[in-house]
Amino acid sequence: MAHVRQRPRRLTRLMAAAAVAAAVMVSSVFVAPGATAAHPRDDQYWLSEFGIEAAWEVSRGEGVKVAVIDTGVDADHPDLTGQVIGGVDSSGAGSSDGTEPIGPLPEHGTLVATMLAGHGNNTAEIKQAESDARKQEMAYNRAKKSAEEEGEEPPEEPEPIEIPEPGPGDDGMIGVAPEAELLTASVWLGGQNPAGVSIEEQIPNAVRWAVDQGAQVINLSMGSTSTAWPTSWDEAFLYAEENDVVVVAAAGNRAGGMTQVGAPATIPGVLTVAGVDRERQASWDASTQGITIGVAAPADPLVGGLPGGGYAGWSGSSGAAPLVAGVAALIRSAEPDLSAENVINRILKTAEDAGEPGFDNLYGYGILDAEAALTADVDPVETNPLGTISEWIRVHRRGETQPEPSEPAPSMDAESTVEPIAAPAAVEPPERGAVVGPVTLGASALALLLVAALGLWRVRATRRAALGEQVQEGTIAGNEWTTGRGHDPFDDLPEKRG
Repeated sequence: MAHVRQRPRRLTRLMAAAAVAAAVMVSSVFVAPGATAAHPRDDQYWLSEFGIEAAWEVSRGEGVKVAVIDTGVDADHPDLTGQVIGGVDSSGAGSSDGTEPIGPLPEHGTLVATMLAGHGNNTAEIKQAESDARKQEMAYNRAKKSAEEEGEEPPEEPEPIEIPEPGPGDDGMIGVAPEAELLTASVWLGGQNPAGVSIEEQIPNAVRWAVDQGAQVINLSMGSTSTAWPTSWDEAFLYAEENDVVVVAAAGNRAGGMTQVGAPATIPGVLTVAGVDRERQASWDASTQGITIGVAAPADPLVGGLPGGGYAGWSGSSGAAPLVAGVAALIRSAEPDLSAENVINRILKTAEDAGEPGFDNLYGYGILDAEAALTADVDPVETNPLGTISEWIRVHRRGETQPEPSEPAPSMDAESTVEPIAAPAAVEPPERGAVVGPVTLGASALALLLVAALGLWRVRATRRAALGEQVQEGTIAGNEWTTGRGHDPFDDLPEKRG
């Protein structure tokens, strides 16, 4: 059935949220409260239209660890049971295992994770087995009572009906790499972290932890309006590069205030993902532009899982990034000896050209083709076609105090212990494979450097299953979609449509 989608949220809501947070908006996620589909999987058009189902003939991500550095991943979501094998909190505000959704939009991490590695669920199968078991028990009790009344031998007890354990199934969300293993590192994105740990500290801590846990792919669905990144990030992203990790980041969204790609998607070697709509055109609201874009993937419309077991429609390059990270996991599973630079190269070289011939600043090298990325004959490369952070550091950190050697990341049960860092250096987005010199940026600007790629557009999605809120028709619980919504305090603002 068709996915009925409401209009985007009011622009005034974003403005109001930005004022409250006193932070730079970087990108936005719109969570829609309704659809007519009985199952969210019915709206996952990218599975067939972008070659993902065909790619599953080669790989489903088995044996690959993918780290989701985000606002926490609900490991108890039916589509993620058994999928999250470890976690940590880098914010100081969440649970030590990184599974508590935190921040202004706590749904974000679970939305990303289910798109990347959800395995669906067997809730319907469990309910059917439970119903059959109850009917069997009732029938047996009636037969037994009748036999007793007639003075006959009681009937033989039937074999009990086995109730399946929760696990993968045909319902719910299925991610690009449904057999990959997930690591979650929770960070506080957007607004003031109540624990006082800055984003400049949280991100490098989370990246190093993910590398130390054996992550082969890291997903960063976040960004900023600045092309700069703090000097502390040099060490962390270099650590990932030296340990052969594919790092994927969202390009950002114009609807969230990004007129161009910002950090961390400007870091050399990072695979930056832009967003396209259902017609495979560069999305205006759910993407942005820049010379560091590597590839484009679906960003509008999307559907994902929410903490507590619900689902919602949404949009943004935050959702495009995990689709590409999932394809990277498929490649790493199929070809475990392939280096990170060659995994990235396969995705770029097999992308479907779009926009201007060859590379352009809307689509990068083209639109994701998962099947070709897994099956095409691609010549190997010796260096990352998107450049390297090691070369950038060599050229542009000369004369600066170099960071101390990396300490081991904290254990899964430890809180963040990263020390404060110096102010960052602002840079123009580097050309592909090139490096540029730093320009200083004041510490006050640093405080506004980074927020979630989703921005602070108010989420009005299904939280009945997760939070037990009183809502009107319009939340999505389990696998059933309904229309309408609950009350949003931003509703009282005057409407402005762009």
